[in-house]
Amino acid sequence: QVQLVESGGGLVQAGGSLRLSCAASGRTSSRYAMGWFRQAPKKEREFVAAIRRSGGTTFYSDSVKGRFTISRDNTKNTVYLQMSSLNPEDTAVYYCTAREGELFYSNYYKAAEYTYWGQGTQVTVSP
Repeated sequence: QVQLVESGGGLVQAGGSLRLSCAASGRTSSRYAMGWFRQAPKKEREFVAAIRRSGGTTFYSDSVKGRFTISRDNTKNTVYLQMSSLNPEDTAVYYCTAREGELFYSNYYKAAEYTYWGQGTQVTVSP
């Protein structure tokens, strides 16, 4: 089992940047493929980005591609989400998630494929 704790959220103006971190404890995080989802008020949780266990392959939603970058440091058991060119539509609670199996093009975007979830960190982008 793995525990996930997100940090780095906050309030930022449109056009600004934030970096979210997700620290994994318990079993070595390199066993897990990792992802980020987000949920805005009155909306369903949606996929943002994901990264394979080795970090060699990444996946992004169309809405964040080119603006967000997911990375991982397995020596620190930490996954990052670098967010740039933020806009008010990016306002949401961001959740870190982990999956013990690998990610494939058929499953990386499905919330049900991930087993472990953090508590979330709020990101608010002002106009």
